[in-house]
Amino acid sequence: MSWVAGRAPHRRMILGFLAAASLTLGGCAQNMSGFLGDPNPAPPTAPAPSAPTSGDVIGTGSTRVALILPRTAGGVSGQIAQELKNAAELGFRDFPGADIQIIVKDDQGTTEGGQAAAQQAVGEGARLIIGPLFGLSVRGAATPARAAGIPIVSFSTDPSVAARGVYLFGYMPTQDAERIVAFAGSQGKRNFAAVLPNDAYGAVVEGAFRQAVANAGGRVIAVEKHSGTDAAERAAAIGRLAGQIDAVFVPDGPARAAAIVQALRASGAEAGRVTILGSGQWDDAATYTLPPLVGAWFPGPDQGGISAFRQRFRASYGRDPSRIAVLGYEAVVLAAGLVRQGANPFRDEMMLRRDGFLGVTGIFRFSPDGSNQRGLAVYEVNSGNARVLSPAPRAFAAGS
Repeated sequence: MSWVAGRAPHRRMILGFLAAASLTLGGCAQNMSGFLGDPNPAPPTAPAPSAPTSGDVIGTGSTRVALILPRTAGGVSGQIAQELKNAAELGFRDFPGADIQIIVKDDQGTTEGGQAAAQQAVGEGARLIIGPLFGLSVRGAATPARAAGIPIVSFSTDPSVAARGVYLFGYMPTQDAERIVAFAGSQGKRNFAAVLPNDAYGAVVEGAFRQAVANAGGRVIAVEKHSGTDAAERAAAIGRLAGQIDAVFVPDGPARAAAIVQALRASGAEAGRVTILGSGQWDDAATYTLPPLVGAWFPGPDQGGISAFRQRFRASYGRDPSRIAVLGYEAVVLAAGLVRQGANPFRDEMMLRRDGFLGVTGIFRFSPDGSNQRGLAVYEVNSGNARVLSPAPRAFAAGS
């Protein structure tokens, strides 16, 4: 795997070669050359850290990076934390000569825990923080990190905690809406509706959906919001407007989305006339086992590199990773690649490169406001798999 997608012709060729290399993670150690544009890695710029550490440590490199996770939060949170830690270990192993030392901290899934973990990381010499997972923990970690001038690359998608130096690394729901609506518009869809969850996520997605429809030159005919138990009822209300609608956006998890689509079809939104648009939540094997979703479109990252990562993860840890686990791998390789650039590798100039980075999930970059942009593909659900309708871009457009 390599990083920094350049626009010059020779760099584009390198980008394509290294993208192909990243699809076979088992052999990527022979193909990774760190930061694109500098095939000869810089020598270590600092002696190995000598300050004592607490908690688990991965590697013995000269640059300390903290990995803050809700390890003792319990339940699903604790399971995800373990997956992210496992993925980070895998990323470290797959990056040859990674000159980093990862110090793993527990934030307990709380604001106070995030602050305490970040304070420990700062005291132990960390120069970058990866994590936390939850927005409230990011809010706690941000104060000591900012005071020390240490950037955060968080797995959260909560826009309220994003800022310059506090970068969100998770999949942004607004980008799902932008990508799928823009593609639908390019296929002649003009009249849109949506069935959305009536919560904070739904509110964020609704704003992005309405803006994306306007950008595509379309119209929002109707939006219905559900609380979960009334999802079929709200879907039926949209279905009765089927004669006026070309596409319906359903940004829910696969099981609930299937129930909503079934209600849409039953109330008049015929397949072949009304196209169903999903979200990145559909990037799940369960999606392809649900007959109501067959023929629907959804956005998602490039699957080649992710499939290879899943195979490597399964071989190493005996289980399939969740969708977010790959970000733990990608964040560690990002850190290791940046460290190869020499002194002060995590400065703004490097973190905010407009050409971005190339990772397992495809191209991505950070914005000055702390959000991120990812190059997403568009897929069509088939029975048992998904077909690429529009591939993920291999570079960001010039001037974007």
